[in-house]
Amino acid sequence: MPHETLSPSAHVDTFCRDNLPPTDLWPDLVFDIDDVAYPDRLNCSVELLDKVIDQLGADRPCLLSPAGERLSYGEVLATVNQVGQVLTDDLGIVPGNRILLRAPNNPWLVICWLATLRVGAVAVTTMPLLRPGELTTVAEIARVDLALCDPRFADDLAKADLGGAPTVLVDELQRQAAGKPTAGPAPVDTAADDVALLAFTSGTTGRPKATMHFHRDVLANADTFGKHVVKIQPDDVVTGTPPLAFTFGLGGLVVFPMRVGAAALLIERATPAELAEHIGTYGATVCFTAPTAYKAMLSGGSVTHLRGLRCAVSAGEHLPQSTWEQFREATGVRLIDGIGSTEMLHVFVSAADDDIRPGSTGFAVPGYRATILDDEGQPAAPGTPGRLAVKGPTGCRYLADPRQRNYVQNGWNLTGDVFTQDDDGYFYYVARGDDMIVSSGYNIGGPEVEEALVAHPAVAECAVVGAPDDARGQLVKAYVVLAPGFTGTDELVTELQDFVKQTIAPYKYPRAIEFLTDLPRTTTGKLQRFRLRELAQEESTS
Repeated sequence: MPHETLSPSAHVDTFCRDNLPPTDLWPDLVFDIDDVAYPDRLNCSVELLDKVIDQLGADRPCLLSPAGERLSYGEVLATVNQVGQVLTDDLGIVPGNRILLRAPNNPWLVICWLATLRVGAVAVTTMPLLRPGELTTVAEIARVDLALCDPRFADDLAKADLGGAPTVLVDELQRQAAGKPTAGPAPVDTAADDVALLAFTSGTTGRPKATMHFHRDVLANADTFGKHVVKIQPDDVVTGTPPLAFTFGLGGLVVFPMRVGAAALLIERATPAELAEHIGTYGATVCFTAPTAYKAMLSGGSVTHLRGLRCAVSAGEHLPQSTWEQFREATGVRLIDGIGSTEMLHVFVSAADDDIRPGSTGFAVPGYRATILDDEGQPAAPGTPGRLAVKGPTGCRYLADPRQRNYVQNGWNLTGDVFTQDDDGYFYYVARGDDMIVSSGYNIGGPEVEEALVAHPAVAECAVVGAPDDARGQLVKAYVVLAPGFTGTDELVTELQDFVKQTIAPYKYPRAIEFLTDLPRTTTGKLQRFRLRELAQEESTS
C-alpha cells in the first residue's frame, strides 16, 4: 500500500519532496519479496560503490570505454569523492538541489551521476541531442540549480534558459576535481525515499513529464529484473546503446552491473555494426539495445562478433517474433524481451531462458504484479485486449503534474499500452493506447513534432502519427496541410525535415511527410488521429 508517512528527509532543498503527488494519488507499492526490503536510510552511491568494494575488492574493472578508459571500482569511488568535493565546497550544492547532466554515454557521465547522488543532490540526466527549447523546458520543470555539460554539447545548452543556474563544463570539472582529496566528503545520509533522480518522459500533449524516483527505486529494478531475469553476474561485461538519460539505459548499463560488481562498457555512439564489433573486441557478455539493432546486426553480417554474448535484452519497442527466431538461430542466444516505462523506472514484464515464449513479452517480473483491465477498470477475460496495469516496488510519481491521475488509477499504474494475456499469464503486445510513437526504441510524442512543424511558414496545420515500419517498428509520419502559396514538393519535404531537426532532437523528425488538402476531423472540429493511423497502415501495406 502507499506509504502515508515518508522518512525524515536529508534534503536541505525540499523542492522535490514538496512537489511529490499527494500519497492518495500514489500507486499501491508492493514489497512482497525479500530482495526489495530496504532500510530507512539509503544512498545509491554507497550501495553501488562502497558496498561492492567491501565485498569484492577495489580493483575490479568498473567502467570501460572504446576510448581506452578502464576504471576500477576503487578509481571510480576516488574520482566520485573528488567531484563531490567540488560540488559541495566550490559550487555550493546542498542536498536536494537538482543537477542537470548533459553528455553522451561515457565514464565521466556516470561519475557525475554517482557524485550527484552521493552528495544528496538529484540527478536530471538529459539526452545530448536535446535542443535549446527542450532544455529550457527541462530546466523550468526541474528548476535546476547547476548543469554539468560535456564541452562538445555546450552550444545548445548555452542557448537554453536555465533560470540562472550556472554551467560547468566537464573538462573544467575534471581539472578542479584533480586537486581534491580522494577521500572526499562523507556521503549524505539520504532517506531511502528521498528523490534521487528526475527522469523525463515525452507526453502526448507535447510537454514532457518529470518522473520522480527514490534511492530505493533505483536499486529495486536491479534487485527484480536485473537479478531475477537478466541475472547479471560479477564477471559479466555489460554494454549497449540506450542513452543513460533513458531509464532503460541507466538501469541496464550502470545500475544493474554495478549492483553486483560487474563491468560496463560505455559507448558514446555506435551503429549496430559498430556495437557488434565492440561486443567482440571487449568480450561483452550482456547487451541492452532495441529490436531494430539486433535485426541490423544480423543483416549486417556481424554475427561472429556476438559469439561471446550469454544474454541479450530487447526493450523500448515490440520485439517481432521473426527477429527473436533469427537471432536465436544465428547466435544461440534467446533474446529477453521486456516492457517497462520511465514512470516505473525499468522493465516490469519479461521472461528469460525456458520461460520465453516467442511472440510474447513474458509475465510479471518477480516483485511486480500485472493484469489487463477493461474500460471499466475490471480484469479482462483471457485473450481480450485491454489496458496493461502494473504495480510493484516502484511506481509513477510525476512532479507537480495533473496527469498523475491518468497514469495511476485505483492503485494501478496504467502504462498506456494495450495487451492481451493468455491463460498461463503470458502477455502479448497489441498496440500503444495513446499518441506515442515508438521508433527504434525512442518514445516520441506526436504533438511535440507537430508543434515543431507548424512553426514553419509553409505549414498551415499538421498531424503526426506512427506508421508501421519493418526496420524501426514505427516511423514518424506527418500529414501536412500547406499554407497558401506553397507547393508540396520533394524539396519542401527535405526543408521541413531539416527545420524540425533544428527545433527538437533530430531523432524525432518526420521520416515521411504527406501533403493533404485537409485533416480528418469530427463535426466539432476534433482531429481524428485514428483515421490517419488507419491511412498510414493502409499505405504501408499497399
